[in-house]
Amino acid sequence: MDFYRAQDQARRLTGRLVLLFGAAVLTLVILTNVLVGAALVFVQQPTSVGMVTLVDRLATIDATTWLIVTLGVVGTITLACLFKVAQLNGGGPALAESLGGRRVAADSTDPAERRLLNVVEEMALAAGTSVPPVYLLPEPGINAFAAGFGSGDAVIGVNQGTIDALTRDELQGVVAHEFSHLLNGDTRINLRLIALLHGILFIGLVGRLLLRGSGSGHRSGRRSGSNGAPVALFGVGLMIIGFGGTFFGNLIKSAVSRQREYLADGAAVQFTRNPDGIANALKKIGGATAGSLMTRAGAAEASHMYFANGISHWLGGLMATHPPLDDRIRAIQPRWDGNYIATTAGGFAVGSATAATAAATTSRFADGPIDRSTTIDVLETEVADSAALVGNPSQKSQDMAEAVLESTTRKLRDAAHQAFDARALLYAMLLSDDAELREEQIRTIARLDSDRTAQAALRLLPDLDGIDDLHRLTLAQTAMPALKEGSKAQARSLLRTLTELIKADRQIALFEWVLHRLMVQELRPHFEKPEPPKWEYGTLSQVADACSELLTALATRGNPQARSQEAAFRAGADALGLELRFEPQPDPNLTRLSAAMTTLRKLTPLAKPRVLKAAAETVLADELVTVDEGALLQGVSAALDCPLPPAIYAELKR
Repeated sequence: MDFYRAQDQARRLTGRLVLLFGAAVLTLVILTNVLVGAALVFVQQPTSVGMVTLVDRLATIDATTWLIVTLGVVGTITLACLFKVAQLNGGGPALAESLGGRRVAADSTDPAERRLLNVVEEMALAAGTSVPPVYLLPEPGINAFAAGFGSGDAVIGVNQGTIDALTRDELQGVVAHEFSHLLNGDTRINLRLIALLHGILFIGLVGRLLLRGSGSGHRSGRRSGSNGAPVALFGVGLMIIGFGGTFFGNLIKSAVSRQREYLADGAAVQFTRNPDGIANALKKIGGATAGSLMTRAGAAEASHMYFANGISHWLGGLMATHPPLDDRIRAIQPRWDGNYIATTAGGFAVGSATAATAAATTSRFADGPIDRSTTIDVLETEVADSAALVGNPSQKSQDMAEAVLESTTRKLRDAAHQAFDARALLYAMLLSDDAELREEQIRTIARLDSDRTAQAALRLLPDLDGIDDLHRLTLAQTAMPALKEGSKAQARSLLRTLTELIKADRQIALFEWVLHRLMVQELRPHFEKPEPPKWEYGTLSQVADACSELLTALATRGNPQARSQEAAFRAGADALGLELRFEPQPDPNLTRLSAAMTTLRKLTPLAKPRVLKAAAETVLADELVTVDEGALLQGVSAALDCPLPPAIYAELKR
């Protein structure tokens, strides 16, 4: 799967969506003008009016009336869209909660929930992204969705029927499908689509309200002599227009969603290397009594976001947001015999988990001392085009991520899954080896957070002894759901405390910068307003200074000698194809690097691969990649919104 091309297609699809929306609004404006004109003619002369007469009289209505109606329609649609935008201001969590979702606690011990969390965690770490929160919906159908404007507010939502009916392999296929939507930027489009379509559908809602109001007015008017017939007819007209809005809305959903579902299915097969997993999940939808239907009120507006059709349409496949099940299955298994898999409600599906395996499901890793032979100290490998690995997690990526977690202690893994201990874990990662400085940092934690948290950080410190940057970064990404369970005040306190701990020695290491950048990028959108990415630059020449700053930081921090620093910088500049000058200047707080990354994030998707390629060439100019350098590459790629799988350590090639 080409991550950058998929992101670029998603960006272009947004423009196409706006055009379709504009066409729908224009149609609604015309229809509403005709309706209002007909209503005015009827009020002025309520006797029967022929079609020719109606057209003639419509032509006599002054332009001001048409303008007022047009502005009223456009204004109504705009206000309805803005209202829905405000409702979805919280991004993925807001949508999941509106559908009745309950956040699954990161430290849940329920076997079914634990299995789901493990699958999501494995997929996220294999993709090189932070682990998103998981929401469980009380729906019997087999379905799921991903939502969010970016990684910071991204969530995975899964129906209860999904975890009850599917085996682990099938669940992994469904989750991989949803991760494809997250990685490719589909979820941003999908959230915007909900807001746009709400405006189109709102006119029909007004018609229903008028019709309902005219009915009660007509009943009370029997005594007063009033007549609600004109209002009722106008309401019926608006409802008819509303049906037109519904038609256009579903047409837009279908145009946006169908082809991307095939792409996500293919990506799930690529990610898991197991076509039977997602194919059997689709077969079980076909064989389940509840199918994939979503029953909650309001589920229809998000129908384009689900793993499978969540809403049935009276026009059938014409308005369906997803391709037919048979077509999706045969695209994965061309020789499928056409038989679905019957499922039963309640409990785990056969082969997914049992009481005997509940303990193993809850904890994948045995406790014990770290076997340093399984860790990666230094990998001798040739420099590669790491950009090609972005957005392409594989089985090797999953194996690598699991190996990293497996080589940490049980205490650290448990801490990453608990809201309180997760904060202490991050603090412990930043504690200095210098005893005097560490005491000052402990006092800082006690002052800005709590003395209890400071003591918890000290207790975790021995387990972090000898843990390299790769392991620390992986633990931080694993801890994200637990950190997002806290309050907004706790998140602000965490970021403030991390900043003070990093500044304690008046020098910022690259890992400290990566960790802080990751926390800001993940927590601020979750607890505050999520900000969709803004793509402002299409060529590297527009961001040459930012590229130079990035390569300079990588070259000077990764090489002790001036000559090797310049050689590393030159290798990166050559990969960019830009004439850049190596002019290292002191930047102890990495403020210039932060500004550079803010600029580089605004590159269009197709311009980013060369930046990652240049970063890899700079870091690995000596043809050696250490674990810390690899973690740094992952941090830079995450800052660019281009998650790099940990398989980089095994797959780098010139």
